[in-house]
Amino acid sequence: MLAELSVVEQRYHAVMEVAAGVPVTQVAARYGVSRQSVHSWVRRYEQSGLPGLADRSHRPESCPHRIAGEVEAVVCELRRRHPGWGPRRLVHELERRGVTPVPSRATVYRVLVRNGLVEPGVRKRRRSDYRRWERSASMELWQMDIVGGLLLADGSECKMVTGIDDHSRFMVIAKVVQRATARAVCLAFGEALVRFGVPEEVLTDNGKQFTARFSPGKPGETMFDRICRENGIAHRLTRPQSPTTTGKIERFHQTLRRELLDRVIRSSTWRRRRRRWMPGLRITTGCGRIRPWTWPSRPVASSPGRGPSRMRCRWSCLPASTRFRVRMSQSLHPSRRRPGRWRGRSVRSRWSGWCPRRGT
Repeated sequence: MLAELSVVEQRYHAVMEVAAGVPVTQVAARYGVSRQSVHSWVRRYEQSGLPGLADRSHRPESCPHRIAGEVEAVVCELRRRHPGWGPRRLVHELERRGVTPVPSRATVYRVLVRNGLVEPGVRKRRRSDYRRWERSASMELWQMDIVGGLLLADGSECKMVTGIDDHSRFMVIAKVVQRATARAVCLAFGEALVRFGVPEEVLTDNGKQFTARFSPGKPGETMFDRICRENGIAHRLTRPQSPTTTGKIERFHQTLRRELLDRVIRSSTWRRRRRRWMPGLRITTGCGRIRPWTWPSRPVASSPGRGPSRMRCRWSCLPASTRFRVRMSQSLHPSRRRPGRWRGRSVRSRWSGWCPRRGT
């Protein structure tokens, strides 16, 4: 009966043959290995005996480019204090703290996995599969969307109308409204046009606030489309169920939720963070109500007890050839059942402004 020899036994027989005077070349050919391996077995047997013929680890004794233990401890501590920070943010924080050399994002990710701070997951779609694009200059394209989940102390929920410049990533719109109606979205869009100028294109999803593309019956022109048409703005729509097309504004929503909405933050901290990186954000108590202090102008004189009946913004320093006219007429407090009211009186708001062209 034939018995299968183990690896150690085979190497031992090879060493014994060499000790008996058999040439190393013949022994290496018989066992299917190189001459250097046979010499290594003989040397290891002379040094350690039979245990020296067992398999050894191929791990190197030292790794000069491995991350230092102090840096790894800092990464783990930052991750424990801020569970929402990923490898990209942790690398940025290490740069701010003056750590040299700064580890790569892949190294930081391996540190988190090694210490059990993240669970390694399989990416459903490779990053290289996405087609990246970006406009070559500012004010060529704005991306707009609506995000919810803004809960107040009384349990009610608000929405935020957001807009970002595709090239510079500058937030042009960040307005909280009570209800994300078409009127509220258009008011936020109109204020951004007066404040920053008129872009060439606007990219949105197929929400009913932006388009009537999927509305029942014959599609018509929405208020948002009308504003774009009157100001020479090309309104672009994404494909249905394609949120990656407006990925820049969706990424802002993710940062907004992680930094300000996912965790309970005291009111003082919220106000300090809001003033630092979202100076244009303002919270309104009424859907679409205009607040004069947010405009670079002053309201026209109105009667006591009434709100401003007309708002006007101008940039008189610009020549007439570089100005656009932006006009809009809406009620101050819209309602389907009754007209707009301000302290019990029906009024209508009419505002207009001179908006600079792109590049001025």
